[in-house]
Amino acid sequence: MAEPEQETAQASIGDYGLIADGRSCALVSRTGSIDWLCWPRLDSPACFARLLGTEDNGHWLLAPKGESTSRRAYESCTMILETVHETPEGSVRVTDFMAMPQGAPMVVRRVEGLSGRVEMTCVLCIRADYGRTVPWVQQIGPGEWHAIAGPDLFIFKTDVEMHGEDLRTVGDFEIAAGEVREFVLCHGRSFGAEPQPVEAEDAITATRAYWDAFTDRIRLPRKMRPDWRDAVLRSLLTLKALTFIPSGGIAAAATTSLPEEFGGVRNWDYRFCWLRDSAFTLQAFLETGLRREAQAWRDWLIRAVAGSPDQLQIMYGLAGERVLTEWEVDWLPGFANSRPVRVGNAAANQFQLDVYGEVADVLALATRRGLPPHSRQGDYRKVVMDFLSHAWHKPDEGIWEVRGDPQHFVYSKVMAWVGFDHAAKAAGNDGDLAEQARLRALAEEVHAEVCECGFNAGLGTFTQYYGSNTVDASLLMLPLVGFLPPKDPRMIGTVAAIEERLLVNGFLLRYKTDGHDGLEGHEGAFLLCSFWLVEVYALQDRLDEAEALFARLLAIANDLGLLSEEVDPKTGRMLGNYPQAFSHVGLVMAALILTRRRDNDRTPPHE
Repeated sequence: MAEPEQETAQASIGDYGLIADGRSCALVSRTGSIDWLCWPRLDSPACFARLLGTEDNGHWLLAPKGESTSRRAYESCTMILETVHETPEGSVRVTDFMAMPQGAPMVVRRVEGLSGRVEMTCVLCIRADYGRTVPWVQQIGPGEWHAIAGPDLFIFKTDVEMHGEDLRTVGDFEIAAGEVREFVLCHGRSFGAEPQPVEAEDAITATRAYWDAFTDRIRLPRKMRPDWRDAVLRSLLTLKALTFIPSGGIAAAATTSLPEEFGGVRNWDYRFCWLRDSAFTLQAFLETGLRREAQAWRDWLIRAVAGSPDQLQIMYGLAGERVLTEWEVDWLPGFANSRPVRVGNAAANQFQLDVYGEVADVLALATRRGLPPHSRQGDYRKVVMDFLSHAWHKPDEGIWEVRGDPQHFVYSKVMAWVGFDHAAKAAGNDGDLAEQARLRALAEEVHAEVCECGFNAGLGTFTQYYGSNTVDASLLMLPLVGFLPPKDPRMIGTVAAIEERLLVNGFLLRYKTDGHDGLEGHEGAFLLCSFWLVEVYALQDRLDEAEALFARLLAIANDLGLLSEEVDPKTGRMLGNYPQAFSHVGLVMAALILTRRRDNDRTPPHE
């Protein structure tokens, strides 16, 4: 589904393509401008921040001069982006990628003439520190410029004649059919050894080989529909692109502060590793044969959560950092003038009970899929279960990280049940029958309390939290984690209530944003929740409805197969950070369950 034009000169969220190198990501617009890049890591300050501001906040334009139309696609199953620009005088192909596997962080842009003769322009505007700091730029030699801003060194190389103009490095050139021009920008430190960019041709060969090797390890059901297979492959590539390869941590998204409501304040920094998001991503990796990525994240997890379980955070930095101080970048106006622009995330300090169960769930899945256990995994399970034995009684901020009063959220309690249930099974496998009995009793206690306090018999539905009359899309997870059978009458009633209250134009809200979450304004439909509804429909044998909703969700993706966090259910416009791991995980898992149900495989998703 093509996104309607925003009532602003700024590009739509879905106009952007993603390139990545396992350490950071960049967003490339349809018109050939790199408008977002943080170096050297995804959570570093941006050196191109036009996405959240103006051209003066940093961008790199490489495009035809004058009128043109464009089409784009990834080169096969890679993160190498190709854009073909058509002009009245001819056509060119621009190939954009970040060099893989490792070495100096480097963006390569290659222009190839396809027909006729096309006038091109290149504008390189580097602005360090989220678009605020103008670097000192110096031409070092023929075709090479260095830009220094404090600790950051940017090295720019090209065979095109460039010059300084208005604190930018600019150049115009013509390219004819068969000709090639190359541009390389790499990052290093302004002190110490200077980074050495590799040749563009060597870089694209190594990068192509890296992504080809990754996709060769993916295992999908033989009977999966071809269009679903393509969408799943692109989603898995996107999830890999959001992985910080040096540590194994997985970021929730590539951006910060893309709004959940245009002009609203629900703008958050998602360039960190949420245990919940990462655990769901790990499940997608395990279900598709990507054991190497799964093990890397599992090892990251054990390192990140080391210490007392009462100090476990719901999110960490890419390498496991704990301090994620939230502050506002007041010199950036925000995407579509949506202030504030936030860096860091104060939700890191929240208590969210569900993460204990989600981590236990995915570690149990890893064991069932044959992943060798970590040497500290048993110790981790014991201390966490001891803590959870007391903590599960407490109210929390819940899966959606409300900034209002803590509540006894039903989903949080259910995930505590998941934690006890899996830990009991693990204790039994270890032969510790006393511990198994203790944990099984706790699981049964939680289960009974949720069924008594979390279910509103008068409304015939589970509710968002104990004593409330509201519903929450996270309740769809109850059958997906095995808390109740999909066709249990209580689940039938809960799904009906969610459809009645949260479905808007065929897309699902997380919950009604009526102010009780401590924030102003509203948000769009949360794509992950709609994918959960696909799964539940499939498990309830409502396959026609499941496939219809899945098709509607696939149509939300842009021409490159990328999804944001949310969608405006009235206009179809993407909202929220982009691309969003949650949304792509939801796509993968929904496609897998739909394929299995169509093939009459009745295996529950949690087995």
